[in-house]
Amino acid sequence: MRLGNAGTALWLTGWQTDAVPGWTSRRVLAMVGGVQAGRLDFVVHPDGQALSVWMLEVEPGFQRRNLASVMMDALYAAHPTAWIDHGGRTEDGARWWDRYVEPAPERNMHNRPPEEWAQYFEAPVVMAQRARNAYQNRMNGLDGHSAAEYRYGERLEVVGAQWASAYRLALARGLDPAAGELHGGLRLVLPPALQQVMFDEQRDGAERTERLLDHIGYGSLPSAAGWHTTLRAAFEDMAQEQVFDTAPVDEVMHVVFRVRVAAGREVPRHDARATWVSFPDSPGIEVELTGMAWRSPQTPWAMHSAEFDRPVDAAIAPAYWQDASEQYTARYDEIGS
Repeated sequence: MRLGNAGTALWLTGWQTDAVPGWTSRRVLAMVGGVQAGRLDFVVHPDGQALSVWMLEVEPGFQRRNLASVMMDALYAAHPTAWIDHGGRTEDGARWWDRYVEPAPERNMHNRPPEEWAQYFEAPVVMAQRARNAYQNRMNGLDGHSAAEYRYGERLEVVGAQWASAYRLALARGLDPAAGELHGGLRLVLPPALQQVMFDEQRDGAERTERLLDHIGYGSLPSAAGWHTTLRAAFEDMAQEQVFDTAPVDEVMHVVFRVRVAAGREVPRHDARATWVSFPDSPGIEVELTGMAWRSPQTPWAMHSAEFDRPVDAAIAPAYWQDASEQYTARYDEIGS
């Protein structure tokens, strides 16, 4: 989504966190001239009918441009039927909220009785948030849209205790890494000659990937990456890393490896989410590399790719060399060659 000001855009994407089991982590990024100017982090219930705001922040150099309100408006638009929990607010957050014109106050669960939303949100926590927000309003002389907030006629702690049992944990169905192909990304700075080869469309894709794998090592697939069910999600991970990198490199390349766990191999310990998995203690995991894709962050629309007729034997690198398995060290050295 592009905004009215030239060079200003919003980006709705995912982010990796251990937030709430079963809920999906999402993020709205505000970009101004290619620079990250603000972000809105939130999590979404598996049924898509409830979300909780975790962070709304605008960088100091970009404040007073209405970016916080625009990001929140985008959140409402992206989830047009969901309950929204705005959480507790800081002093700055309370001042912003007092000015903000909510596009759908009927979906703000602070404005509705708990019987309508208590299955999604823990009522005692919500009551504590409301108490905190009321304190901020009182200390700063703010109204905070108090007329819209639901009136119980009872003490908040009483209401919280009354509806606490209505909360239902979301079912956390973790991804099985052996069930299908996974996509993991890596940002690379290559020697100029190899960089030129990788973006030379006159060359065969398989030839280019072989040159790259010879350079980085077949046992150097990223162990710190989140391994996703889709190519797009893997590229989004790297794009976000690039946005938050304090020392970006102009000639960096983003490459995604598409793999499946080698047949007959036991799946090592992993952390699974709904659409991605990580291997924080990887001992060096044998995989079959079935394809690769790469692009420059400066031209993300120009993607290069290669499909392999036969899978290539490769490995996700060990998290720590001293913990590498005997199977891995028998085949690869410390740099994955």
